[in-house]
Amino acid sequence: AYFTFVLWNIITTYWVANTALAAGIVAILLNAALMVIPFWLFHLVRKTMPKLGYAALIAFWITFEYFHLNWELTWPWLTLGNGFAEVPAWVQWYEYTGVFGGTLWILTANVLALQIWLKREEIRAWRGPAVRLGLWLLLPLAFSLWRYATYEEEGTPIDVVVVQPNFEPHYEKFDIPPTQQLDRFLRLSDSLLDEQVQYVVYPETVFGGLELTRLNQFPVIRAIRDHFAAYPGLHLVTGLDAYRIYDPDEPEGEATRRYVRASGDTTRYESSNIAAQITIGEEDIQLYFKSKLVPGPENFPYNELLWFFEPVVDQLGGTTAGLVTQPERSIFSSTAPIGPVICYESVFGEYYGGYVRQGAQAIFIMTNDGWWDNTAGHRQHLHFASLRAIETRRSIARSANTGISAFINQRGDIRQPTAYGETTAIRQQILLNDALTLYVRMGDMIGRVAMFLAALILLNAIARRLRGVVSS
Repeated sequence: AYFTFVLWNIITTYWVANTALAAGIVAILLNAALMVIPFWLFHLVRKTMPKLGYAALIAFWITFEYFHLNWELTWPWLTLGNGFAEVPAWVQWYEYTGVFGGTLWILTANVLALQIWLKREEIRAWRGPAVRLGLWLLLPLAFSLWRYATYEEEGTPIDVVVVQPNFEPHYEKFDIPPTQQLDRFLRLSDSLLDEQVQYVVYPETVFGGLELTRLNQFPVIRAIRDHFAAYPGLHLVTGLDAYRIYDPDEPEGEATRRYVRASGDTTRYESSNIAAQITIGEEDIQLYFKSKLVPGPENFPYNELLWFFEPVVDQLGGTTAGLVTQPERSIFSSTAPIGPVICYESVFGEYYGGYVRQGAQAIFIMTNDGWWDNTAGHRQHLHFASLRAIETRRSIARSANTGISAFINQRGDIRQPTAYGETTAIRQQILLNDALTLYVRMGDMIGRVAMFLAALILLNAIARRLRGVVSS
């Protein structure tokens, strides 16, 4: 089973090695090892409770996926329910179940198919499983296609411009002077900007080296305000790479870093990957701190326990301190309540739903998918956003540094996708929606129920084995 899962991980997520080869190999091997655990537990349980059948395997696998979404070593790229991301018309019912409904659909279908295969030589024996398999596959699919065909988008329109600057992140972005980078952003914005536009969206970590407590004093922020002065009330939503210096007597936090100057003095500070909303004509800048961090580049998970992974973290450009986060999602309010989602956060359905529970009526995704080069990685990341649109019924404006920028409607349809490596801007009206789906209200309920059932099954199996040992 382990080698099967290694092969699966290589075929589907080979592109992670483009960021750092050694780190990519570690991610593939470790993720495959975690995937073995549900099957191992299933075989152990089956020895003591054979009549339970494959229900235990389904419970264990969904528990694994749910756990993989909610610990520090998150890598939920291969959650089975994500497999339908390129066919949103098939899974409109994700607004009720989320992707774990898709995982349950796949696993149950495979169990029913296995029953047919095992009884293939007896026509009467496999007719029942065949009927059940057909109904299990066709009923959700038929409902989804009907829902897709009849769903009507709701909400008030807002006019949005999305910019894709196309800076190659490994080398080019760090060699081009900031003034030249800013000039490209402004030129692309101007190509579609007029008085009707309410929002301009830039990608993740557009500008760096900014100190949080005095953002408006930095030349790049002043230049943006001056350039768009003719559009009072225009909102620019952008990613920033920022830091905050500690006061001399301020206690340290979990993400404290140190910089030793040539004089020997030490400056304590913390770094953050943030989304910012700059409103032309207003002094205040609204901020959101990215809080679902990528293991390795942005945080060092369980660093005291996994200290031997520090060389891998260093290769990825991360530190043992990681980045500053915030405990709850927050939204940008002004013309419209907008949920600012930064890159990796768009992979997590329940977490993403937190923006909607906070009042977001549309979502802006800011990302930088160029780290994976022109591989399947940036395409997978884009299509996952279609699932988030269905789960929440929220329109999306997605800005990628390079990769694919696009608009996504409430049915999960991708509109105006850009090409990888294209320097461009796109514009569209998207709709604000304030209705809450069942999934937004309930979250990953299927995952939590599976975890509860898995715990009961394991406890039952342990008790049976202990009774067997005692009686023998």
